[in-house]
Amino acid sequence: MKMYLDTSTDQCMLKLDDNVYTWLAMHDLAEQIFTFIHDKLEENNADWQDISEIVFFAGPGSFTGLRIGAAVVNTLADQLKIPLYNHRGEQCQVIIPDYGRPANVTAPKK
Repeated sequence: MKMYLDTSTDQCMLKLDDNVYTWLAMHDLAEQIFTFIHDKLEENNADWQDISEIVFFAGPGSFTGLRIGAAVVNTLADQLKIPLYNHRGEQCQVIIPDYGRPANVTAPKK
């Protein structure tokens, strides 16, 4: 089963083969993303081991959403020992998010 994940906006999108699911994740993405994926796998009578490859929309988009999504797909691909691709079709060892601009990191005050 092919899995596609896009966490670049508040509207998380998951594809499992030809089935498309969306979820307005907002501030619950980090806490609920694995539950969301697992529930959709179960709806398809599948489990984690049935995922054969992962495609991830690496950005640009939400800094936090992309970081969370990249951590999820990097972990799944590593633990399941399956191929990982970015949305351009390039196979990756690890997904590096593309935020579309430099990260706006506040300098330390001291």
